[in-house]
Amino acid sequence: MLVTEIELADGVVQGVTENGVRKFFSLPYAAPLTQERRFRAPEPVERWTGVRDATRPGPSAPQNRPKDLGIDLVSLTAPDIPNGPDYLTLNLWAPAQGEKRPVMIFVHGGSFVSGSKDVPVYDGSAFARDGVVCVTINYRVGIEGFLPARDVATNIGLRDMIAALRWVRDNIAAFGGDPANVTLFGESGGAWCIAALMTSPPAQGLFQRAICQSGHVLLSRDQSLMQKLVRRIARKLRVTPDRAGLLSKTPEEMLPAQEWAMKPSPFFHLRDDTGRDPSFGITRYLPVHGDDILPVSTIQALADGAGKDIQLLIGTTSEEARLFFVPLGTIGKLRRWMALMFMKKALPDAKAALRAYGLDEKGAKPGEVLTRALTDLMFRWMTRRTAELHQGRAHVYEFEWRSPAFDGQLGAAHAIELPFVFDTLACASGPNALLGENPPQELADSIHALWIRFATDGSLPWPEYESKTRQVYSLTRQVAEHEPVMPAAEYLP
Repeated sequence: MLVTEIELADGVVQGVTENGVRKFFSLPYAAPLTQERRFRAPEPVERWTGVRDATRPGPSAPQNRPKDLGIDLVSLTAPDIPNGPDYLTLNLWAPAQGEKRPVMIFVHGGSFVSGSKDVPVYDGSAFARDGVVCVTINYRVGIEGFLPARDVATNIGLRDMIAALRWVRDNIAAFGGDPANVTLFGESGGAWCIAALMTSPPAQGLFQRAICQSGHVLLSRDQSLMQKLVRRIARKLRVTPDRAGLLSKTPEEMLPAQEWAMKPSPFFHLRDDTGRDPSFGITRYLPVHGDDILPVSTIQALADGAGKDIQLLIGTTSEEARLFFVPLGTIGKLRRWMALMFMKKALPDAKAALRAYGLDEKGAKPGEVLTRALTDLMFRWMTRRTAELHQGRAHVYEFEWRSPAFDGQLGAAHAIELPFVFDTLACASGPNALLGENPPQELADSIHALWIRFATDGSLPWPEYESKTRQVYSLTRQVAEHEPVMPAAEYLP
C-alpha cells in the first residue's frame, strides 16, 4: 500500500494506492455543517493548509441504526462511525494511471432517512480496476435534508448532491476523470433523487447519463402538502415549525421524532389532490416542487422535455416489495383488511388495484397479493412510465435473480442487485446474508460490465424503450423481450 497525494484547488489530500487503485475517503465537497449552517444550502469548502488525511472514512449523516430483520444487513448499512458536522463528503476510487476516464457517481438510497457513502457494498474498487473513476457521496437526509419548514432551504438533500456534482466537475480531472463524461447512478431513494436531478435546472450539464435502479420520476410533493409533516414533527419535538425551532434541537435529538413520523398512522397521510401518495407510505420525506431546484413536479418537467439530453438506463428487480415484508415475517400474516388499509393510504382505487393482482381469488394470500401489487405500483410500472416520458434515449432492464435467503422467500427483492452492480458479492454473501451462499459471480461480471459500458459511451445491447415495442432487458437471462402492460397502469398517472 502506497501513500498518494494530490493537490486540489482547496488543498492537498492524501490517499492510498492499493492493487492499482487509488483510494480517497471523505473528501469534502462542502463546508462542515456547523450550527449556523444547518438547514441552509451547502456552502463552499474552506481551503485548508497542510495535507488532509483521506485514508479513512469520516462521519455520515445522523441516522437511526437499522432494526434487526433476521438477516445480516451490515453490507447494506452505514458502518458504526461517530457523528460529526463534517459529513458532506465523498469517497473516490480511481485507476492508478490514465486520464479522461469515465466518471460514475453513486447516490445511496435509504428511504430519504438513512444511508452512507461508506456502505461496504458500495466499494468502488472494482469500477476503478476496470478503468472508471467511481465516486460515492453523502448528503443530508430526513429532517435535516428533506423537511421544508419555514425559513429552511427547500430540497437540501438535492442541493447537497448538486454541490457534489459541481465538485466533481471542478476536481475530477486531477484524479484522471473526464468531467465531460459523468454518469450519475443510484438505487431506491438515490434513484428517485437522480430522476429529480434530471429535471432540475441547476443540475443541467453536470452529468450526461443516469442510471436509476428501482427509482423513477413520480416522487415530488407539493410544498404545501409537506407542511402537514412539518407541523406534525414540530409538535412531536415541541418546537416552532420553522428553522429557529428546529435549530433548538441537535440532529441526534431529532432522530426519535424522525423515526416516529415514519410509522403508519390511521390519522395521518400525505396523499395529494388525486388521492395518491407516490411513496406508498414507505417514507414521509421526499423532494418538493415549486422552488428553484424543482420548479414544477418532476413528472411534469420530464414530460415537458427537461433532461432530454441525458441518456437514461432505468429498471427494477422483479419482486421489489418482498424486502419490506419477508424479513419482518409479515407476508404470511397479513389479512385482507390489512392489505386494503395499507393500499388505501396511497391509492384511491385500492380495492380495484388489489383485485387486479388477485385479491379475492380462490387461494389468494393477501400478503402475496399486496407484495405483487406494491412491486408494480411503487416501482416497476413507473420506471416504464419514466422511460416513456423521457424525451431522450432510454433503456429499461429487469433483474430477476432470486436470493435463497429466508428459505427462498426473499427472492428478487429491493436492493438485491447492488452487490452485482459493484461486483462486491463477497460482502453480501453467507449463510445469513442478503444473497445467501455462492451467488453467481458470472452474473456480477456481466452486470458490472454493462454498467461500465453504458457509462463509457452510452451503448447497450438492446433497443431503446418505446411504448409500442416495450423492450425490457433481462439482466439475468441477457435477452430483451416485449413486456405486456401491467395492471398497475390503470391506477397511476
